[in-house]
Amino acid sequence: MKIRSAKDIGIAMRERRRLLGLTQDALAQRIGVGRQWVVGVERGRARPDVRLILRAMRVLGLVLEVRAESPSPSGLTAQKSVVAAVLRHARRGPS
Repeated sequence: MKIRSAKDIGIAMRERRRLLGLTQDALAQRIGVGRQWVVGVERGRARPDVRLILRAMRVLGLVLEVRAESPSPSGLTAQKSVVAAVLRHARRGPS
């Protein structure tokens, strides 16, 4: 699934959560957040911390694959930089 918006992330998470037979409460507990956080993300309304999104994806067994929209080397370099920054931020753990 191509993710183009916060709503797309929420849809993917909701579909996977349901496939795994998890309630919003159960998912929230596994991630370490409140149920309202899950509700907000699934509705595309929340602007969640990247670390929490990555943690939720790990709990749900979802994989993030980043692809450049254009084949240009400069676009690919920019994408790699963004991904590297997100991963560095996520590895720092909760603040």
